Amino acid sequence: LGPVKLDTVEKVEVIVTDEEKARQERIAARPPLDEILNLHDFEAIARLTMADKAWAYYSSAADDEITNRENHAAYHRIWFRPRILRDVTKVDWSTTILGQKTSMPVYISATALGKLGHPDGELNLTRAAAKHGLIQMIPTLASCSFDEIVDDAQPGQVQFYQLYVNKDRAITQRLVQHAQQRGIKGLFITVDAPQLGRREKDMRMKFEAADPSEVSKAGSGAVDRSQGAARAISSFIDPGLNWNDLDWFKSITNMPLILKGVQCWEDALEAYDRGLAGVVLSNHGGRQLDFARSGIEVLVEVVDKLREKRGLAFPNEKFQLFVDGGVRRATDVLKAIALGATAVGVGRPFLYAFSAYGPEGIDKALQILHDEFEMNMRLLGAKTIKDVVPSMVDATNIHTHIVSVPGDRLYESNYESLQHATLRQTKHKL
Repeated sequence: LGPVKLDTVEKVEVIVTDEEKARQERIAARPPLDEILNLHDFEAIARLTMADKAWAYYSSAADDEITNRENHAAYHRIWFRPRILRDVTKVDWSTTILGQKTSMPVYISATALGKLGHPDGELNLTRAAAKHGLIQMIPTLASCSFDEIVDDAQPGQVQFYQLYVNKDRAITQRLVQHAQQRGIKGLFITVDAPQLGRREKDMRMKFEAADPSEVSKAGSGAVDRSQGAARAISSFIDPGLNWNDLDWFKSITNMPLILKGVQCWEDALEAYDRGLAGVVLSNHGGRQLDFARSGIEVLVEVVDKLREKRGLAFPNEKFQLFVDGGVRRATDVLKAIALGATAVGVGRPFLYAFSAYGPEGIDKALQILHDEFEMNMRLLGAKTIKDVVPSMVDATNIHTHIVSVPGDRLYESNYESLQHATLRQTKHKL
């Protein structure tokens, strides 16, 4: 090609802002992973080290974020009734979800835009799921393409698919049938998002990342990037989706169909009567309708009403109940299992884990959960997941949203609050 005249080469100047320099300092000051003791710690470090726009998208929730906080707080209204003097030398927390084996009653819930937190995006979750024997639910709005994620899975690795239904049903049919051809073992149809909720933290940010693969393929034109990531990537979702469409889904696939985003017993009953494989009791991580109840609260009502109306007992192999939102401990999962759930979805904590520490972070997060399951099943007196039964929990206060109890001021003034993992001697972000 001949010599290059350097004076004709366009120079690209990379400007690192003071904010980015400060963020890199905070990243360098992260505590080592052996000081990360729980899933809360990952969130604390991610909050301080993630780019502002990425943190805003992952952490934001609808309106005043009441439901987002209630999702976690609801678990605090459920108390254990442990059994004693049982041989718990060996405990086993493996189970099955839709007939597929999993090392724990947890699946990796679908969460969009994984590359906002780490260059490998959702592939971090795929690899960790393989290593730890979990099932990953692949999101429609993943940063990585569907085929990239499936291709990265190990032979025999089980994956589910979360579907946002497109206004153009030909596109939806292509996605569903391609997922079936690639061996996906369950189709989770999102039903709580006819319109995206107002996630104001996210809306204050301008979306600058690349469009998710499936948005680009849909050919829906340029997205509106002025109101945050969630609104930018979701304009294709069909607000006309209704119960009558389920027959069409049954006609185009034989994958088990699960409705993701059921929020009352009446809709769970309708799903059962229409022959679906199960429902996810979920409010979309508090990101849709603020003041929607927590999934764990809805679980209690669904189990009660479906027993009354159809004589069903849970957990039930033919109609499985799942819960997501607010889970941070294995104790949260065990409460849901005791109340009749087959498994629980965990989303944000795993995003925070790989955003803060990369693939080693998600590996550590899953190991923390394994360790918590082992300890808490022993303390509960349960050798296997089937031994985690309703009599082991007291959920009588689950529907009480405000508990009026006088505070114990002397006790509270003496209590030294637990602390998050912290950065090492550097300027704080907040």
